[in-house]
Amino acid sequence: MRLLLASALVTLTVMPAAADETEGLILAYDRVANILVLEDLTVWPIAADVAVPEDLQAGDRVTIDFRSDGENGVGGINALTRTASAQ
Repeated sequence: MRLLLASALVTLTVMPAAADETEGLILAYDRVANILVLEDLTVWPIAADVAVPEDLQAGDRVTIDFRSDGENGVGGINALTRTASAQ
């Protein structure tokens, strides 16, 4: 029984952070600070290694693939994709 419990605990501690996805309309994008603000006022810091479309701008609709860090919030952005421009 102890071996089973220990095995379960080790498995839980080495599991990677879960990936998630959200979509939204860009309210503002600061290219210098690499900060994206969506229309719902969520602020997304973008790491230097994440590919960002050259002409990304306010009004574009994007999909953000990110790592969820459980109760700690967002662990980082994996990918940023423009899905369509708002009309």
